[in-house]
Amino acid sequence: MKVETRLILGDCREKLKEIPDNFIDLIFTSPPYADSRSNTYGGIKPDEYVEWFLPISRELLRVLKPTGTFILNIKEKVVNGERHTYVIELILEMRKQGWLWTEEFIWHKKNSYPGKWPNRFRDAWERLLQFNKQKHFHMYQEEVMVPMGSWAEKRLKNLSHTDLVRDNSRVGSGFGKRVANWIGRNKVYPTNVLHLATETKNRNHSAVFPEDLPEWFIKLFTREGDWVLDPFMGSGTTNRVAQRMGRNSIGIEILPEYFALSQQSLQPVLEIPKQMVLLEEKGSYDAPHSE
Repeated sequence: MKVETRLILGDCREKLKEIPDNFIDLIFTSPPYADSRSNTYGGIKPDEYVEWFLPISRELLRVLKPTGTFILNIKEKVVNGERHTYVIELILEMRKQGWLWTEEFIWHKKNSYPGKWPNRFRDAWERLLQFNKQKHFHMYQEEVMVPMGSWAEKRLKNLSHTDLVRDNSRVGSGFGKRVANWIGRNKVYPTNVLHLATETKNRNHSAVFPEDLPEWFIKLFTREGDWVLDPFMGSGTTNRVAQRMGRNSIGIEILPEYFALSQQSLQPVLEIPKQMVLLEEKGSYDAPHSE
C-alpha cells in the first residue's frame, strides 16, 4: 500500500487554509504551551493564549471530517503561585466555536524528573483533550485493548449474584457493570489514563513526546489509509508514526530547522508491504492491576 506524507513549511494559521474542508480523520498535536519554548516559538503569554489559538482551532474544525477527532496535548502553567486558567478558558471558547469536548485523557509520565517546590509537587502528567464535531465519530476501541491482568484469576473464580447481573450505579448515573461478562476473556478496554515514559531522545527538538503517545490515538481513531494532521509538527513524531502505521498524514512546521529534521526521517510517498504495517499489541498503556 502507498502512504502519502505531506510536509508543509510555514505558519499553520495560514497553511491550514490550503487543506480542503472535511478532509482529516485525526488531528493530533501539541502546540507550544504558554510562555514555553520562547527561544523557538517566541512564547505566547498565558493571558493571550486563547486569543492566539482560537483562529487555529477554527481552521481545524473546518478541515476535520464530521466523523473525525481532535486530540490536543496541553498543560496549564503556574503564574504567580497558582495555576493559570487558559486551558479551561480555551475549552469553553472552543465549545462556542462548535466543538464538542468529548473526553479528557491523562498522560502519566512514568519517568518524570524529581524536584522540590515550596508549594507543590512535580508535574507528572499532561492533558490530552478530545474534541469532536458530532456525537457519533469513528472509534476503534478493540485496537487498544490491554491484557486483563492477574486480578481476574481471583475476582472471576467466585462470582456473587450481583456479579451475574447488571449492577447499576448507586448514584443514578446510568452506568453499570456485569462482572460475568469478562469470564473467558484475556483482554479488557483501557482506562483514560496512559502510563508512558517521556521521550529520552530529544531529536534536536525542545519538546518531543514519545512515539507511543500518537500511536495509541492513531490506533483508536483511524484505519489504514486515513489522514492524520499535526499542525505543530516539530521534528515529525506524529507523522513518522502515522507513516509507519500505514496512515497518510500532513505536518505543518513554522521553523525551518525542525522542518528539515522531519524531511530527513520521512518520505513523501512510501510503499509499505501490507504485512509490515504496525500490528503488534504492546499492552503497555495502562498500569497493572494490584493483586
